[in-house]
Order: sequence, then structure tokens, then C-alpha cells
Amino acid sequence: MLRRFSQLFSVSLRAACVSAVLAASAQANVVVVLNSGDASVSLLDQSNHKEISTFSVGKEPHHLMATPDNKSLIVASATGNQLLFLDPKTGEVQRRLRDIIDPYQIGFTPNQKWFVATGLRLDRVDVYSYDGTDLKLSKRIPLARTPSHIAFDNGSTTAFITQQGSDQVSAIDLATQQVKWTLPVGKLPAGIMMTPDNKYLLVGIMGSDYVQVIDWRTQKLVKQIKTGNGAHNFRAQGDKRFVYVSNRVANTISVVDMQTLENVGTIKVPGGPDCMEVTEDGKTMWVTLRWIKKVAVIDLASRSVSKVIPVGRSPHGIYLYNRAPDV
Repeated sequence: MLRRFSQLFSVSLRAACVSAVLAASAQANVVVVLNSGDASVSLLDQSNHKEISTFSVGKEPHHLMATPDNKSLIVASATGNQLLFLDPKTGEVQRRLRDIIDPYQIGFTPNQKWFVATGLRLDRVDVYSYDGTDLKLSKRIPLARTPSHIAFDNGSTTAFITQQGSDQVSAIDLATQQVKWTLPVGKLPAGIMMTPDNKYLLVGIMGSDYVQVIDWRTQKLVKQIKTGNGAHNFRAQGDKRFVYVSNRVANTISVVDMQTLENVGTIKVPGGPDCMEVTEDGKTMWVTLRWIKKVAVIDLASRSVSKVIPVGRSPHGIYLYNRAPDV
């Protein structure tokens, strides 16, 4: 009897271990969606496109990003005045960092020395030093009106901030933490990114229908790439050549060649496409649809929507653990 029990226990233990491994593998395929209008996070199953769970967070969660070691996913709760740290594989809450005032967009410098948060409501940028674990406020830098998105040069010398309310981009010297220059770029500038060759800044001009190309070293406006009304945010394909641009008003996503600086394709995505994620294999895109409380799944080979999934109000940021690179 004892031997029989031992055999059964061994089989059960092996089965439990297999189940745990399978569960962990499945959890690594979680899609994290920030519902800014509901102050909540939705977790979706990437395989079957079903909702796993939804839980409350601080008010107005808009943007999110992984820590440099990829062990945590930081959710910026703007009017909730906090950062929420999640397990990037499962979406489970790890810890909360309170009294981080008005964190709208967030970003780590490439050298991982600085953490920058824009205060959209308070018209300022907060720069924190980062030691690999903790954040320490270094300086608060006032800007003109509604600073929103962030980009960095490859050398981590400069943070570039779009200011939607004043139609400008400002460059902040991270060594001195002073504004180096401010440049008018177009109506309601939103998303901003650096090209992989560190040569140009790309800025989504949300109040119009184009991406503004800036030579950031000379502070010259080089070119306008026509994309669609409400040009808003960027997501690189991960091949250091192509980048996707969400056009919220036009209900499209444009494909821009970063080498030729040309629009080379369009994907129709009704519902106000906003933030985008690309799977590690480069075959699928997940997109938050800001106006209709849904997330779209896009087959990038056919450039068509294959699935639409209900989430919360005003979905904004989105994250996959098994994601393509950001360049």
C-alpha cells in the first residue's frame, strides 16, 4: 500500500510540475492593456484572445514600459500619482511606488542611468537617477504646455520631449538637466522616436496628418512624411528599418521606411488606433483602439485585422513580454 501511494504521489508530483511549466509558458503570453478611462488593467491571453482578468489601478494609467532587467513592467498612473510594478510575464502586481507625481509617459535612458517622466497636467519633466533598483528624484524641469512623449539619443546625453499644448519639442541635456533648445514642430506633437542610426527624430503631428522629421543636431525640420489624420504614436517593426505610425483620426496605421523616410504602406484599423505592440516573431501586431473600448489583432503579412477583443474604456498602453525590439 505504501509503495502504491508513493508511486501515485510521484506521478501526481510530476503532473503538477508539468502543469506549472505549462502555466508559466502560457502566462508569458499575457497581453497587458491599460484602460485609462476605467483606471484598470486588462490581461488578455495571447493564444486564445480571451480576457484572463481585469483589476483596478490608480487613475489614468496611460503608458508602461519594462525595467532594463526585464523583471518588472512599470505602469504609470498619471492622476493616481504612482508607479505600479507588475510581473511582465503574468501581470501580477509586485509593488507600488507612491508619490510619483503625475507620471504620464516614462522612459529609461539607453545607458540605464536616468529615468524620465513627463507631467502632462503639471507642465514639467521629472528626472530620476536609477541605480538598478531604486529611483531618486534628481530634478524637476518646467516646460511650456502639456509635455507628453519622450525619446533619447543613443548616447544617453539628451531627452527629447514633445509638448502638445505649445506645438514644440524640447531637448534636455541630461548631464546639466537644463533645456538646451526648443523647436516649433507642428500642431499637437505627440509620439517621438529616434531613428536607429541616431540621425533623425520622428514626431507624430497629431493635429495634422504627417510625421515631422527633425535633424536634432542642427535643429532643422528636414521633411514631412504624410501618414494620416491624427498621426500619433510609433512602434518599430524590430528590424531597424520599418516603423509603424498610428493615425487615430484616419483610423489607419502607416508603415514608414526609416532609411528612405517614406510612407510605404497603410493598414486600415477602425476605432482610433493608438499604442501598438509587435510579437517577437514580427508576424502579429496588437493595437489599442482608443474610441471603442477594444484591442485589435493584426496579421502583418496581410496587413489586415484578424480579431477585435473587448477591454475597458479608453485603452491606451499595451505590452507583450514576447515582443519585438523597440528599434
